[in-house]
Amino acid sequence: MLEIIKEPWPWYIAGPLIGLTVPVLLILGNRSFGISSSLRHICAACIPANINFFKYDWKKGSWNLFFVLGILLGGMIASYFLINLGEISVNPKLKVELATYGITDYSNLLPTQLMNFESLLTLKGFLLIVVGGFLVGFGTRYAGGCTSGHSIMGISNLQWPSLVATICFMAGGFLMANIILPIILSL
Repeated sequence: MLEIIKEPWPWYIAGPLIGLTVPVLLILGNRSFGISSSLRHICAACIPANINFFKYDWKKGSWNLFFVLGILLGGMIASYFLINLGEISVNPKLKVELATYGITDYSNLLPTQLMNFESLLTLKGFLLIVVGGFLVGFGTRYAGGCTSGHSIMGISNLQWPSLVATICFMAGGFLMANIILPIILSL
């Protein structure tokens, strides 16, 4: 059983399981799935400032905080008990391309040549870690939700804004991966 949990699940199993969260949440209490709203709940609970965006009854969404806590705990348990000690499996063609940018270490989930405190002080690292993180946060707020909220919950509820947001997420991802990221990696 442990070997089944350790291996990546195929799309035809993982996809429906993710998709089933939508009807379960709706049936159990008319709740919406999304991760980015939990940050708003945390800020509203911990920082009682006089900001209109945080003036609401955050306790109604407190179930989401437990959901995110479960994700955090699940990640910690998985990283401790289900860790794969071997090299991360990467497509050979991608390995050749990444080697041209100096990325050759596949011992962690993130390339250690890019994601470390030393690279944070370089232009490449600053762009990827700080600017990239800011743009993800800004985009989430500007789009009114994250990819899980729009792409999983919003589209399944036939919400037009979620379809538009998901199309923009995908277009931005393709643009970043194929045009902008190679430019940044070659710095």
